[in-house]
Amino acid sequence: MHVPDGFINAPTSAATGVVAAAAVAVSLRGARRELDERTAPLAGLVAAFIFAVQMLNFPVAAGTSGHLLGGALAAILVGPYTGVLCVSVVLLMQGILFADGGLTALGVNITDMAIVTTVVSYAVFRLLVKVLPRGRRSVTVASFAAALLSVPAAAVAFTLIYAVGGTTDVSLGKVATAMIGVHVLIGLGEAVITALTVGAVIAVRPDLVHGARSLRQRLKLRVNGALVDVPAADGVRTAPVAARTSRRALWITGLATSLVLAGFVSFYASSSPDGLEKVAHDKGIDKKAQRHHSADSPLADYGVKDVEDARLSGGLAGVIGVGVTVVAGSAVFWVVRRRRTPDVSPTSTSAV
Repeated sequence: MHVPDGFINAPTSAATGVVAAAAVAVSLRGARRELDERTAPLAGLVAAFIFAVQMLNFPVAAGTSGHLLGGALAAILVGPYTGVLCVSVVLLMQGILFADGGLTALGVNITDMAIVTTVVSYAVFRLLVKVLPRGRRSVTVASFAAALLSVPAAAVAFTLIYAVGGTTDVSLGKVATAMIGVHVLIGLGEAVITALTVGAVIAVRPDLVHGARSLRQRLKLRVNGALVDVPAADGVRTAPVAARTSRRALWITGLATSLVLAGFVSFYASSSPDGLEKVAHDKGIDKKAQRHHSADSPLADYGVKDVEDARLSGGLAGVIGVGVTVVAGSAVFWVVRRRRTPDVSPTSTSAV
């Protein structure tokens, strides 16, 4: 759903740019409450992972493909404010380095792909988590539903933006029907990827998942060599779910996965146009599309210039993209993180 230059007129693009800038400013402040020394590295990794998975277009209908948007995944893993920043970093890297998504349309893309998807998905996620039984399975189910709804919500948002500032005279009803229809299908892929990823991280480090911080586990007592639940009358009966791996191991595994996906698996992604490209071509929205300002970039179209082998060119571009995104994202999140103050209360210093 990367909107190129020329789809939306200048005044509307400028207005969405103001909206995007305001949202990023608010998110920078909000991210300070979500990030600390423990979670800031994960946020940089989430941005890199989203970049990598967005290279994996999957077929959704005849001649049409889709890819992850990532707003729901980022919001659930690292929080809604940080999620907006994660997707915004990805869109900035894609627009500048890879000529994917217009530079004059950057405000449109951040508004649509970062803000709308994050806000809608996190609202749905929080609502479902409150009504579903507490547990890992409920978090995964809520993640699936939130991601599923976030994609058609973004399609609706694009339709509204196009209604205000579209540069071609195309029936709004036809645009809405085509956009929402194909992006409901893409939303299914988004939901599967999001649920699987959230479930995998919760399985090893539930304490680092923003949307799973309320998860608790029953405290156990060892009685005659056997573990039993602490009785209800014994005061504190639950504790946070224990981690099963170190933060470093999680980060290294996540980065390695991102590099493999972008550097190798992406070669086998669908070559069919994505949802917006297909609708734009079929309905005539792309009649006034403009040449990208970064079309001469050495990494334009996710390939390395002057590297003849398509597999090698695309793989190198993917690896470079993951590396640049994780560095840029980690730098941003490390700067805005909240510094944790040591707990020196009497409770923390007393003997147990």
